[in-house]
Amino acid sequence: MSTLLDVENLWVKFPTRNGVFDAVRGVSFSLGRERLGIVGESGSGKSMTGRAILRLIRSPGIVEAGHVSLHGDNLLDKSEKEMRSVRGEKISMVMQDPKFSLNPVMTVGAQIIEAYRLHAKATKAEAYRKSVEMLEAVAIRDPERVMKAYPHEMSGGMGQRIMIAMMLIPNPEILIADEPTSALDVSVQGQVLSIMDKLVKDRGMGLIFISHDLNLVSQFCDRVLIMYSGRIVEVCDADKLHEAKHPYTQGLLGSLPRFDEPRDRLQVLTRDPAWRDAPSVEGRT
Repeated sequence: MSTLLDVENLWVKFPTRNGVFDAVRGVSFSLGRERLGIVGESGSGKSMTGRAILRLIRSPGIVEAGHVSLHGDNLLDKSEKEMRSVRGEKISMVMQDPKFSLNPVMTVGAQIIEAYRLHAKATKAEAYRKSVEMLEAVAIRDPERVMKAYPHEMSGGMGQRIMIAMMLIPNPEILIADEPTSALDVSVQGQVLSIMDKLVKDRGMGLIFISHDLNLVSQFCDRVLIMYSGRIVEVCDADKLHEAKHPYTQGLLGSLPRFDEPRDRLQVLTRDPAWRDAPSVEGRT
């Protein structure tokens, strides 16, 4: 499997009144043409890792790494102007809540067309046609009507599909999806996942799927990185996630209700301070 992205010793730091806080600490992993899940509790560094890859950490945040290489090209050496051609065109990121990612004063169509024309030399007519096709690809009915609508007129599931369409229309090689289904009900969640799965397979993309839902990730992804306190504590094949060895992963799994093993009380996760300072596990294939 060819490597699209390689991350070596990634750190994300924030200065505070009490010293420097390390949000991501020495994370290393690679991504091929696969679905890579990153899971962990809130605050474990999942979203920060995704944002750091695209250099979306705002000052005074600090991103340091041996390298963050896309096809061997270190993104940390690029200027901000050069990064604009990477974001969207080569790596796209679907944020967690479309309500805060879509522009409320622009129509859906205007935003998708803007995302396409930013990276492709196309006329307005060509961009409009491509945008309608992309909305159809994410299973939106009556895309012509949706093109003229505003984000507040869309449901949560529709908004998330629009975001996916907008991020995929420049045809990137890598998609980072930051909890794209957390605000959706179960039926819509399944539809959005099947759309993402089909698009990733059809285009031969790499997908980084950030989530706190271990059951979902075990069914949807190929590999899983488990993060705790800014580090990777374990790497598993997704279909063997329930056979995980690390006590933190076992604790997360034990805190989930299961139909096949009903229990009167769910397990309470007991944390060991040694987990925080243990070396980060490499997530390379």
